[in-house]
Amino acid sequence: MDREKRAAEIMRRLGELYPEAHIALDFVDPFSLLVAVILSAQTTDVGVNKVTPILMERYPTPAALASADVLEVEEIVRPTGFYHNKTKLIMGTARMLVTEFDGRVPDTMEDLMRLPGVARKTANIVIANAYGKVEGIAVDTHVFRLAHRFGLSDEKDPDKVERDLTAILPREYWYAVNYRFIDHGRAVCTAKRPSCGACTLSDICPSAFTVPGWRPGA
Repeated sequence: MDREKRAAEIMRRLGELYPEAHIALDFVDPFSLLVAVILSAQTTDVGVNKVTPILMERYPTPAALASADVLEVEEIVRPTGFYHNKTKLIMGTARMLVTEFDGRVPDTMEDLMRLPGVARKTANIVIANAYGKVEGIAVDTHVFRLAHRFGLSDEKDPDKVERDLTAILPREYWYAVNYRFIDHGRAVCTAKRPSCGACTLSDICPSAFTVPGWRPGA
């Protein structure tokens, strides 16, 4: 089975398995989503969802966050880890939104990627969920891992993995890739101990039963 056919079949099966797959981060507007995605680096969505409402209640607009006390923001952000750098990024982003975008989160990939801490993954998530514009595929750690295990990309750079995935998948699938892969990566195809025996894709996955640490499904 070539990559395009395998990719289409993977998306079909995962669609049946995770019909409600969607973004797990809570947000109320583009600004709260942007902040949440930046804070989600190297931590859990559950943890971010506990912090974002507190942060947004205190600083609901880019102007409010831009002029906030750094130490106060750090204290709120602390539970997400790497809080010094994350505070720097979200406050820097808030300042740029105020000075260059009239306090509004931009709706183009080019402008979003000018913001501190915003690379293609973050920009893809924000523009798709805040504005309904699907410009690419958000390649996070789960998408990166599963793309390789499924034999859909051999690239080591997330942007190049995104390029491979967009080349073999119809645009109608681009939004769903991230959330279906995340759900499967968390539930079955985990980083350390994938449950190949319980995987609905084991018959077409080139890595099935070969990944170190794989375990039979219960």
